[in-house]
Amino acid sequence: MATLDDVRTIATELPGSEERATTGGAAWFVRNKLFAWECHPWPSMPEDIRELCAAELVVGVKVADRLDALALVEMEPGVFLRTTTPWGEPKVAFRMAGIDDDHLAELVTEAWRAQAPKYLRREFDGLDA
Repeated sequence: MATLDDVRTIATELPGSEERATTGGAAWFVRNKLFAWECHPWPSMPEDIRELCAAELVVGVKVADRLDALALVEMEPGVFLRTTTPWGEPKVAFRMAGIDDDHLAELVTEAWRAQAPKYLRREFDGLDA
């Protein structure tokens, strides 16, 4: 099962990534833009999602667009949550217990790409000399 330390390890390897402690737990930013975070049961969440976040580790990530989030939820509805809060779209949250290491790495890296400036994406891809 993937852990928050696994998210931390992946995020640390991404250029410009910074971890911050927030009211809701750990969160990762690139150039002050949030790309991954630990989800906590906020009152604004639907009750069933709030209960799930209270019972197990749930992580949220930014996605390129809302259709990407919907596709993930449709593909694996037992892992990806249909919604958390209406703020900060597009995003998707998922149950860490249902994510394998490779998929976690892909989700965190793509979330970083969605928020990182072009020069950092180029650096990560090895396109800058």
